[in-house]
Amino acid sequence: MSFSIFASSLCLITFSLLLHTVFGAGPNFHFCSTPDNFTANGPYESNLNKLTTYLYYQSPPTGFGKGTRGHYPDQTYGLALCRGDVSTSDCKTCVVEASSEIRKRCPYNKAAIIWYDNCLLKYSNNGFFGQIDNINKFYMWNVQVVSEPGPFNEKTKELLSQLANEARATPKLFATGELELGNSTKLYGLVQCTQDLSSDVCKKCLDGIIGELPSCCDGKQGGRVVSGSCNFIYEIYPFVNA
Repeated sequence: MSFSIFASSLCLITFSLLLHTVFGAGPNFHFCSTPDNFTANGPYESNLNKLTTYLYYQSPPTGFGKGTRGHYPDQTYGLALCRGDVSTSDCKTCVVEASSEIRKRCPYNKAAIIWYDNCLLKYSNNGFFGQIDNINKFYMWNVQVVSEPGPFNEKTKELLSQLANEARATPKLFATGELELGNSTKLYGLVQCTQDLSSDVCKKCLDGIIGELPSCCDGKQGGRVVSGSCNFIYEIYPFVNA
């Protein structure tokens, strides 16, 4: 299945997306989010090392972790979120990999974010907990187009909006579901927020990215909008009646 990816860096590449992947693939995207750099072996790096170690121990049992280390001006804030349906072991594997990889890609940046299929990891020298992150965002979409984009777009929005309402009412701020489209096909959807957000702010975040469906994925057979605070995935697939 062929997909494309778009981010604010205006990078466009072919991408492969499977909704149920086995971890081991590289990251989907990353941003070195600030021009502010830290000094090697200095206090900020020491705090960042302590924070990432804390996150890959704290996150796997529940799928989410957040914390801070140090004091101003060397304080660092971070979180890790695993997809709501991955195992504890896959969550830990992903967060450990993300912690290592982001330091290779953004070696001295005080703020950075990286996304994999199974997790995201984000840190910054500025507090961000509870706030919607619309700055760090990318799109992915299937290059194949459905035969009737209008009705399909409405069904996609309907499913994702329903899931957003379900997710806001769950501790994990996560929901999945599917909708029969006829012609032996189903529409699968997934939505999730980082758990530093309140229920209401999660819903606001999801409503915002669902509103970007026309920009991202108009009539496409599958797609994602992924931000630093929430994301959705949808895809159509065939099914066989029992």
